[in-house]
Amino acid sequence: MTEDVIVPSSDLLSDEPPMETYLHLQQMILLIKCLEWYWRDRIDFFAAGNLTIYYSPRQRKSEHFRGPDFFVVLDVEKKPRKSWVVWEEGGKYPNVIVEILSPTTAETDRGLKKEIYQDIFRTPDYFWFDPETLEFQGFQLMAGQYQTIEPNENGWLWSKQLGLYLGIYHDQLRFFTPEGKLVLTPEETAEHLVNKLQELGINPDEISS
Repeated sequence: MTEDVIVPSSDLLSDEPPMETYLHLQQMILLIKCLEWYWRDRIDFFAAGNLTIYYSPRQRKSEHFRGPDFFVVLDVEKKPRKSWVVWEEGGKYPNVIVEILSPTTAETDRGLKKEIYQDIFRTPDYFWFDPETLEFQGFQLMAGQYQTIEPNENGWLWSKQLGLYLGIYHDQLRFFTPEGKLVLTPEETAEHLVNKLQELGINPDEISS
């Protein structure tokens, strides 16, 4: 059984605009699904998409809130949440944030949000990805300032927080292990298993029956 993918519901509020395209939504869900499946035995993280983060110094939900497209908080209890309220989570902010660029949000993602994630959230790893143009860039917080993460020979960017690479695969942003293996979705894992069984001359349908 796979873990529930946490995506926005109609009764949740966010300061972010609705998903502009199916590609935007698909990319967000893909990142959540892959990480949830890869870390399915872990209970010490929270991953979500387009979920509101409240961070008001005065502990008010009416001010100072953002809704990153994808974020991960480490060393916290893995449980469903309707929002991320910093002052109710021991002052914890996301360890990793990924923004999916769109024509109306790209300028904010590259400017204002980058400043907020750097200066207020102090998020160690920040990435952005454009599913239309395939623009992809990442930053690591060093001495209080975001420094550009240099790509490896495959064009992937290393996330020290996740212990994984992020890179483009079939025009989508995906995770890769330190050894260079693609982090699969549950469906891809099942398909891979079926192919292996067939290579061994075993009929998967006979096993399931």
